[in-house]
Amino acid sequence: MKKIELLAPAGDAEKLKVAIDYGADAVYFGGAGFSLRASAGNFTVGEMKEGTRYAHDHGARVYMTINIFAHNEDIAELPAFLDMIADIDIDAFLVSDPGVMMILKEKRPDAEIHLSTQANTTNYLTAKYWYGQGVKRIVAAREMSLKELSEFKEKLPEDMELEVFVHGAMCMSYSGRCLLSNYMTGRDANRGMCAHPCRYHYALVEEKRPGEYFPIEEDNRGSYILNSKDLCMIEHLPDIIELGIASAKIEGRMKSVFYLANVVRVYRAAIDAYYRDPEHYRFKPEWLTELSKASHRHFSTGFFYGKPGEEAQNYESSAYIREYAFIGVVRSYDPETRVAVIEQRNNFRRGDVIEIFGPGSADFFEQTVDDLKDDEGNEIDVAPHPQQIVSMPVKYVVAPGYMLRRRQQDQGR
Repeated sequence: MKKIELLAPAGDAEKLKVAIDYGADAVYFGGAGFSLRASAGNFTVGEMKEGTRYAHDHGARVYMTINIFAHNEDIAELPAFLDMIADIDIDAFLVSDPGVMMILKEKRPDAEIHLSTQANTTNYLTAKYWYGQGVKRIVAAREMSLKELSEFKEKLPEDMELEVFVHGAMCMSYSGRCLLSNYMTGRDANRGMCAHPCRYHYALVEEKRPGEYFPIEEDNRGSYILNSKDLCMIEHLPDIIELGIASAKIEGRMKSVFYLANVVRVYRAAIDAYYRDPEHYRFKPEWLTELSKASHRHFSTGFFYGKPGEEAQNYESSAYIREYAFIGVVRSYDPETRVAVIEQRNNFRRGDVIEIFGPGSADFFEQTVDDLKDDEGNEIDVAPHPQQIVSMPVKYVVAPGYMLRRRQQDQGR
């Protein structure tokens, strides 16, 4: 059985390296102007070169997103952009627009093409059409069930791959093709500038009674009528793997490095555990607990087991659940003194009970911050400054890239 690919988002150069270090087989990123996450930071040409080199040196692949629905001015600018990146060894391009695909084929005739979920491929005949256009992989619409994906696999050519989202935010509009953002804020979701109006707080107003708001649910706070729960398939990975899906995709180019590291390492651990012994594979509840320590909304299984009902919707709040704070990342470690140099990411202090984790497993260890020094070796009680460099002894061996977190209520315990 060919091992399923774990595909992670890379919103910027730092996230690309974190995703690969924590176990991603491949990453996807955008170039400025042609990606559906215009605010993700995206990559300069120099960063693309460096990131691609880093990925290939570590045995990982890189996919570039040029998946906007292009307007005339985008079509005019795209050839020059592709010329700028002509010498970068990108493994595949994610495309949703046929015009963009035509230009890509002209400029890079040997390019591997993956069809973005934005193209909302929901039946095998459409997938066959795209196969005839030279598409190697279909990113299935999020609205497809496992039963439908199984039929895809039966009726598609063997060398056509399927990629599915297994974790991250769900969009209320069909495969992300949303008009709400443009209508309400002037920011076009289909060109990378979504304002996420599906997370807004709504109430009902009758046109002859302006200013008189009626709750849509029996709740005097109004209702978040478009606010879907996050997708999480960690409990059901065998169902995905055994279908012969080529790639398990994590959503989240806008997420933090802490989110990315935590989610990637958990899925990496689960996937590896399955392949070590498929017959005796068992889901570990601590994997779900670990995923819950990164910022998230309540979880659901999306459309995989049929059309979701009201249980996939959160009517009470659009807020993220943030039980843990990302407080620092290890920059160096001295095995003789067992002291780690840490770059602070959130306020922490002596007495805090913290957790430390790194690549290679879904495990972590806990300790109390007993000794804390600044970058000049002076003892301090608190690290309050953003990206402040501090040092502290740690209980177990760590390495650059390990991350520190703290339960929100554990500060100063």
